[in-house]
Amino acid sequence: MAPLSSLYQFPEWLNMLTALIIGIGFGFALEQGGFSSSRKLAGMFYGYDTTVLKVFFTAAIVALIGSQFLGYFGLLNLNQVYVNEFYVTASIIGGVIMGGGFIMGGFCPGTGLCAMSIGKIDAMVYILGGLTGAFLFAETYPMIEKMATANYRGPVKINEALGMSAGLFTLILVAAAAAMFWFAEKAEKKFARPDITNEIK
Repeated sequence: MAPLSSLYQFPEWLNMLTALIIGIGFGFALEQGGFSSSRKLAGMFYGYDTTVLKVFFTAAIVALIGSQFLGYFGLLNLNQVYVNEFYVTASIIGGVIMGGGFIMGGFCPGTGLCAMSIGKIDAMVYILGGLTGAFLFAETYPMIEKMATANYRGPVKINEALGMSAGLFTLILVAAAAAMFWFAEKAEKKFARPDITNEIK
């Protein structure tokens, strides 16, 4: 809640409590949506179940549009919203590693923690692998620091990098999402695996 307008002066304990409630709700929604199954995420890569793509893309669109409306009405200070530092080389290498991990493990970090919390052994192994990777990264950082910090671009926003307004970028992203959902539906029909999808449900 940090970016919320300082007009309301929320105490820190309320910020933490709100974050906890949102986190619990998010985990509950993931479990109820079947995201604690590794087959759900794997299905996105194989085309027979694109639920993950639809849900997370919808969440991104809702958050993007919602934040702009809140900013417009003075309820959210967009200048205080944290933007990740962009390191081009590290992003490409990290994306390949994480993408490979998603395919092999069948989880992303969030769904992995969700599945682990209900006792799924494959998720426990997946999270252990992620923690091991984080440990190795920290221990070898002095040796890979030059590569990890190469091609630094700063906390850049995509719309700024493309030279367009936030509103226009949002409109384009919504149109892209609609097209992606259409293709996703086509893919599910073409690569249908009712034996797997029915089991997940």
